[in-house]
Amino acid sequence: MQHEAIRALYNNVTLISGYGEKAIAMDKNNKVVSWDASNVTKKETELLAAYKLQQLREERNRLITETDWWDASDTPDMTDAQKKYRQDLRDITKTATSLSDVKWPTKP
Repeated sequence: MQHEAIRALYNNVTLISGYGEKAIAMDKNNKVVSWDASNVTKKETELLAAYKLQQLREERNRLITETDWWDASDTPDMTDAQKKYRQDLRDITKTATSLSDVKWPTKP
């Protein structure tokens, strides 16, 4: 994720070799681009949080999609429990930030 963080902070970087403090960033003219390790670490943290939230949303969306048929015009009206389950899934990102800290609602 360090390379992604460097690229996000320094848009003139076209090539990065190595990892950690020994990573070397280069621009399109093969000139070394200096980068600040503390800023890169902060950006890595932001990118990782965004990635984890995206994974959570993808799983949440998959679970909602599994229940879309409940709301089809040729099926009986959804029960209150089904409506609550779907709403709880939509609200999951209000309390969870990753798949590792989520408590999924129980499917009726």
